[in-house]
Amino acid sequence: MRIALLTDVHANLEALLACLAHADRAGAARCVFLGDLVGYGADPAAVLGVVSGLVSRGGAAVLGNHDQATLEGPSPRMNPDARAAIAWTRARLGPAELGFLARLPLSLEENGRLYVHANAWAPERWEYVTSPFDAGHSMRATRCRLTFCGHMHTPALYHLGPDDRPGAFTPTPGTGIPLGRPRRWLAIPGSVGQSRDGNPAASYALLDDATDVLTFHRVPYDVEAAIRKIREAGLPPSFNTRLEAVP
Repeated sequence: MRIALLTDVHANLEALLACLAHADRAGAARCVFLGDLVGYGADPAAVLGVVSGLVSRGGAAVLGNHDQATLEGPSPRMNPDARAAIAWTRARLGPAELGFLARLPLSLEENGRLYVHANAWAPERWEYVTSPFDAGHSMRATRCRLTFCGHMHTPALYHLGPDDRPGAFTPTPGTGIPLGRPRRWLAIPGSVGQSRDGNPAASYALLDDATDVLTFHRVPYDVEAAIRKIREAGLPPSFNTRLEAVP
């Protein structure tokens, strides 16, 4: 079965629908969402409607820090623009959407795979995996051989060999990567809704769980429509700049 791995949608409906259409054409039979479904973008209710529907049909999702902040209030560590987005988002969600977010787990283990938003060593602290050192720390903190996480908004792939030394592998979009044994692997699919690597295309990954081949994908979408909605909603202008993906 092919599993679409999507993270950091951030209420960007145009990017989400483009990735789901691409995954459907690629033969994905299931979707797993790695957190931060909301925040920044202008379509939180619509995005949650799509995601909850996919989860009800056999998909899965875990909680992200922006999802948690929408439920409980923003963290003091969040910048003023992010805090404004959380307040705006909360005001536009009803009991069904908030109830869906409230039921999301911090992490999920499944068939030797860990799904988590930030990291495996302390999912609730929302610390980032920014280097092979951090990735090694995360991989050692779980019994799962494969870890899939988000939070970084940039595609990345790390591995841990029998010598316990972590390394990094640069993924090329569209090229399958065998996640071979005995190595352990940590993959960050990038961000569906807010890329931050200079490429405005949406990012997600596709796992063939029969062969353990992982393929990263970049998907063009209607960025201008997403930007227009943010402007019309009165959300902070910095969110438009991020969608334009200026490096």
